[in-house]
Amino acid sequence: MNASVQPPPLTSPVSSTAAAGVVAPPAKTGLAAVLTPQRMVSSLVTLILVIGQLGFNILPSLWVLPVTLGTAMLLEAGLSRVLRGVWPSVLSAYIAGNSVVILVKPQSGLWWPFVLGAAIAITSKYVLTYRSRHLWNPTNFAITAMVLIAPHSISILSHEWGNEVWPVAVIWGVGLVVVRRAKLLHITLTYLVSFVVLAVLRAALMGRDWMTEVTPVTGTMYQFLMFFMLTDPRTTVSSTKGRVLVTILIALAECGLRLANDFGYAWAQPVATIPAMASLFVIGPIAMLIDLRNKPVRTS
Repeated sequence: MNASVQPPPLTSPVSSTAAAGVVAPPAKTGLAAVLTPQRMVSSLVTLILVIGQLGFNILPSLWVLPVTLGTAMLLEAGLSRVLRGVWPSVLSAYIAGNSVVILVKPQSGLWWPFVLGAAIAITSKYVLTYRSRHLWNPTNFAITAMVLIAPHSISILSHEWGNEVWPVAVIWGVGLVVVRRAKLLHITLTYLVSFVVLAVLRAALMGRDWMTEVTPVTGTMYQFLMFFMLTDPRTTVSSTKGRVLVTILIALAECGLRLANDFGYAWAQPVATIPAMASLFVIGPIAMLIDLRNKPVRTS
């Protein structure tokens, strides 16, 4: 009698992967699973909003917050569903909406900059893309575009927080924890060191006190730049060396814009209040395009 043919033993994907010499990373559990980088970023932006409102009353009206967040979240959900066929997480829209609320300072009584800013930020994620990646940080794109388009109606939060040390200390403390958790601390530190070195050199060149040139880095705009915009995982290049290089180039471009305004060049005046954001606005997407073009296209 012929021996029955035994079927080959079943192997699970895990054992097959292990046999191939590839070990899958363990799934995150507990607190690590809850404290994802995006959730931590959303917590940080909420902290900045709470400190700003309770300590310095930065909102022109409490209604600005739900209107702006509602615009951002509804657009995110609608565009994702229509263009990509999926219901998205709205955490990104929450971060962008809050960022617009905190940073944008329109003329008294104007509400449309908040709504328009949220709409531009979210729409840019779905329109200005390459290989399924958006090229600009949404908040950076929206605010820079609005300052350039309507400079007489819109300004950026600057001195409204005063010279208090405690909010800066709290925000920086939490912010450094967040970017470290996201493994992007090298970007924040690279920009900080670059800014300070260039500020000292600029002070020497212009005959100013170096502290006057350095202190802007503690302001709200720079906190958002270093903890949200430069470190946005979706709009940073793929390699550590590339991120460091891009960050240094942005700091150099910002220093150039500041010097151009110091020497009275008219072409630099439109971005006199946002030299760092304008530098990221130009250099960031160029770096992303180069990085994405150098990556092989995935085929299914």
